[in-house]
Amino acid sequence: MSIAAVAHRHVFGLKGDVNNCIAYLDEQTVIYPAGHNSILYNTESKIQRFIPVTEKCEGITAMAVSANKRYIAIGERSDKPLCALYDLHTLRRRKTLSPQDTEGKDFVSIAFSSDAKYILTQTGPPDWTLYYWSWEKAKMMASVKTANLPVEKGASHGVTAGAQGSVAVLSSTSMVAREAAFGSVVYEVSFNPTDNTQLCVIGNGIFKLFRYQEGVLKAFAIQKGDLKNYMSHCWSADDRIIVGTEDGKILIFENNGELRAELNYLHGSSQIPRAVCTMFAYSKGFICGGSNGSIAIYDKSDEAGSSAVAQQSGQSQLSQSNKELYRKVKELTLQDENAKITSMAISPSEDNLVCTTETNQMFAIMLAGTEMKGEESRFELFSQPFHHGQVTGCDTCIRKPLVVTCSTDRSVRVWNYLDSTSELVKYFPEEAFSVAIHPSGLYILVGFSDKLRLMNLLIDDIRTFREFTIRGCRECRFSNGGQYFAVVHGNTIQIYSTWNFENLGNLKGHNGKVRSLFWTQDDSRIVSAGMDGAIYDWALRDLTGTSGSGIKREGESILKSCSYTCAIATTDGRSIFAVGSDKTLKEIIDSQIVREQESDAVLTQVILSQSGRMMFVGTANGTIRSMKYPLGSEPGDYQEHQAHSAPVTKLRVSYDDQFLFSTSEDGALYVFKISDKEGRGLKRDREIVYADEILVTKSDLEEKNSTMAELKTRVEELKMENEYQLRLKDMNFNEKIKEVTEKFMQEIEALKITSTVLRTDKEKEEVRHEEEMAEERERHARELMELETVHNAKLMAEYERYQELQGRSTELQGQWERQMRDMQAAKEKALAELTAHFEARVKEKQAEIDQLQQELKSQHLEFTETTRETEQDADTEILEIKHRYEKKLKEEREIGLRLKGENGIMRKKFNTLNSEIDAHKAEIGKMYNEEKKLHGVIKSLEKDIAGLKKEIQERDETIQDKEKRIYDLKKKNQELEKFKFVLDYKIKELKRQIEPREQDIQGMTHQIKEMDVELEHYHKANSNLELTIADLKLKLRAAEKEVAKEHARVKGFAATVKRFKVDLNECVQYIQEPKLLKTHIKNIYQKYCLSTDTSITSSSSATPAIASSSTTDIQQEYARQREYLERTVASLRRKVTKDQSIHRADNVRIMAENVALIKEINQLRRDLKGTRAREKAAEIALKHVKGQDDESESPSGPTRPKSEVTAYRLPPMASPPPPPLPAVVEQQALSTQ
Repeated sequence: MSIAAVAHRHVFGLKGDVNNCIAYLDEQTVIYPAGHNSILYNTESKIQRFIPVTEKCEGITAMAVSANKRYIAIGERSDKPLCALYDLHTLRRRKTLSPQDTEGKDFVSIAFSSDAKYILTQTGPPDWTLYYWSWEKAKMMASVKTANLPVEKGASHGVTAGAQGSVAVLSSTSMVAREAAFGSVVYEVSFNPTDNTQLCVIGNGIFKLFRYQEGVLKAFAIQKGDLKNYMSHCWSADDRIIVGTEDGKILIFENNGELRAELNYLHGSSQIPRAVCTMFAYSKGFICGGSNGSIAIYDKSDEAGSSAVAQQSGQSQLSQSNKELYRKVKELTLQDENAKITSMAISPSEDNLVCTTETNQMFAIMLAGTEMKGEESRFELFSQPFHHGQVTGCDTCIRKPLVVTCSTDRSVRVWNYLDSTSELVKYFPEEAFSVAIHPSGLYILVGFSDKLRLMNLLIDDIRTFREFTIRGCRECRFSNGGQYFAVVHGNTIQIYSTWNFENLGNLKGHNGKVRSLFWTQDDSRIVSAGMDGAIYDWALRDLTGTSGSGIKREGESILKSCSYTCAIATTDGRSIFAVGSDKTLKEIIDSQIVREQESDAVLTQVILSQSGRMMFVGTANGTIRSMKYPLGSEPGDYQEHQAHSAPVTKLRVSYDDQFLFSTSEDGALYVFKISDKEGRGLKRDREIVYADEILVTKSDLEEKNSTMAELKTRVEELKMENEYQLRLKDMNFNEKIKEVTEKFMQEIEALKITSTVLRTDKEKEEVRHEEEMAEERERHARELMELETVHNAKLMAEYERYQELQGRSTELQGQWERQMRDMQAAKEKALAELTAHFEARVKEKQAEIDQLQQELKSQHLEFTETTRETEQDADTEILEIKHRYEKKLKEEREIGLRLKGENGIMRKKFNTLNSEIDAHKAEIGKMYNEEKKLHGVIKSLEKDIAGLKKEIQERDETIQDKEKRIYDLKKKNQELEKFKFVLDYKIKELKRQIEPREQDIQGMTHQIKEMDVELEHYHKANSNLELTIADLKLKLRAAEKEVAKEHARVKGFAATVKRFKVDLNECVQYIQEPKLLKTHIKNIYQKYCLSTDTSITSSSSATPAIASSSTTDIQQEYARQREYLERTVASLRRKVTKDQSIHRADNVRIMAENVALIKEINQLRRDLKGTRAREKAAEIALKHVKGQDDESESPSGPTRPKSEVTAYRLPPMASPPPPPLPAVVEQQALSTQ
């Protein structure tokens, strides 16, 4: 069981209803939406990259690309509108913006600021709210209602009405009425490219400018006068707003909302006004796109062409200054002249222009190669022609890499999915409902509303070959071998032979419309599904006869509650998979539903790969699901891939299991690369070699051959004519070259002579300039010394002046502080007076309001009576007025005759006055210039006044803050004093309760001190014992040293004896020689009896017997001393051991007593806490009782101090910290551990 891997490869289609749906990223890359993806299309490599939408998205509504081409913002429709921002380098999502306080579900327009730090999002109905975001922080800076402004807010907005900045307030009621009349639909929003705080909003009857100030979007210019349907706008390079309207007007506004100029958008030879649907600004001007495929390029005009705008726009009443703005330099027309242009984009180099239409097509043109003043240029298709209606049929073949589709736009298209191109497009007068392609790729079967047609695919055309009288065929399929095809005729399925077109059988059984046909791999069975909830398995044993006896219905599954839209079978035909309206994928074996896998969306299509190892499902949400196959028990065993923005209508898999094709009601055809679980494409038994053959009719071939022969003859004639012309031109050019060569040689000689003269002059000038430079250097050195002297003197003077100014500044600071104190006192006094005055005024106005209400009631009664009387007297007054005005009309006619005579006299006076007016105009011009100067002075003074006012306001605000702070501190101080009084009372009460506890604690503390004294006594005893042990150890070390010395002396005596024996043995050898013996004896005597150690041996006897007895006495004395010391050490050790055991027992006893004392102290603390809680409860009960007594006796009387104390709620008292244990006890506890 595995899930197949699916990767987006290519898409044929465009989602044209997205606001600003196309943009250039660089010279080769364009981004546009298709279905539920944003496509990055490279025009050179023809490779597409995909940015899918987020989960649970219902569709893309708006797009915007930042000015630096780094980020893209995509608006998505969902429960709450969503704006997803992506990095175009990594294609990863950076941020997601979604307002929570809106009732809308989508964003109708999105715009980036010029530095790409801020973003605007405009929601749709019903609230039409504009949001201003700092998107990197995901922070909403401000928001405002742009369409239906509330009454209280509308009155505060102003309208700019003149170059001098005069502002007229727009009535809120009239604004709401106008917006209601125009529908209040917002189309576009944008930033001012030079000011991130200025915004523009346009719509149906809406043209507003906002400014972001202090966290709020404030409207500072709302268009007044006759409101129009403003459809598009852009900001020009000179900071103007250019707006296009539905009635063919181009309005040019200044950035303060003042209307500067108005142009008529006229197109074609007939000069018919066109609606301006989209606009785009570029470096030289702007480009307009309108209805009927019209595009116009306007450039900023110069002084020479200042009248071009007036001529092309038809504006004869514009002032001279407004005629020098823009002029039309080029008109362009799309191939489809009935298409409405919805969006445009220009490449960064401004060489290429691409646009989209409402029919989901993209067109492009090269601006750099077109002559702006030549004949009208035409656009060409940018990529491929796309469907602009829902795709109703789709099929693929075996022998060619082709996919055929049909749509409600009445077209049939053939696509090459390897080259990602459109092979054939053919429009028909009727709508095509279904299509199928023969496995050879040479024929297609198309079901139209009137007939079913079998057509040949030619090299450049789709031509009908045979027609069948089957109306409204919604489904048709060729068999896998291509020898049969099945078509749906109402509730009946008819099977025909592909070669002789004979009806081989009719499959009857469905009670509703048949929506799916499927041939098994060996063409022996057909699986059909219908809207009646029935799935039938038909066996086709013998189709040679005409009776249809070889057709048998072998299986059926009927579920009335489900309307099936698609059913398929496995390669062996045993299992059937079906989807329908009940959101489940069913597996049917032997007419029984053996497995159902539920889904969260309606499943519309299901398909199995040719190998039977991969399964794919299309949903009503437009997504493609790669299912785990064979089906598992879990409903979530699939991978979902974003594709279409509408329900999937067809799914097909290529014969080699390499590609998956899906179509939808959004008109897009998606091509996916599919592979198995290891990520490798599934390989068939043998590689498929696609065929290159095409069908050509004999008549077309003969016509082509004759045309080729004629063209060859014409080419030969042109070749001979061109050769003759070339020879003539060569002769003429050779003569001209000879003349030019002679002329240039003469000029070269003359230039050589001139060069020699100039070189001599140059040398002379160089010598003169060197002399002048030396003189200048000397002069500059002298001037530099003089300037240094002068500047040093000035610097000293300025330093003295600075010291003087600093002193004056200190004095002024003191004066200012005194003045501020005086002003503060005066302000407080005036504030108190104003407060009293206005309180009295408020009382008076309230009395007047009551009186006016009484008068209003009486006047209402009088008005009712007056109205009744007026209705009774109306007829009488009408008759009187009629007679009076007839009489007045006669008098006016007589006056008119008299005025005619007076008119001649006045005409003469008028001529004299005209001459006087001209003289006055000259004087007014002079005064106007003076007025301008005065205005400049006034503006500078107003700026100074505004700065001073602002400083005063800041000072006032600071003073108010200080006063407020002082008032808060005073109030807090009063509260703290009351709180202190309450706390003092509580402390006294608590002290009275704590005194007995403290006495107990003092007694225990005294007991602990006594125990500390006893413990210290034991410490001193231990110290004395330790000193005694140390002395004994010292004595033991001294005895050990004496023993060691005695051992050394014994060893020395033993060595002497040994040497003596050796020498004596040598003397024995001379026992027979007396002289030698005597000599050796003398030597021994001198060596042992007269040596340097005689001092050691002199204390003993001179004979060997005496030495031996003294050595024995010394050894006995050492043994006696050692035994005495060993007995002493053993007794000391026993005593120390006994003392340590006693000391350890005392320590354990003291620790046990300390632990008991600590437990008792903790218990006393808990008792104290409980006592405090009980005391607090008693105080609350006492407050309650006293409050009731006060209310019953004297509720308005003065309160007692104690009741005032209890009137404040006290925070819970923290329990006092426990008394610290004595340091000796803590040290003892640590030593014991």
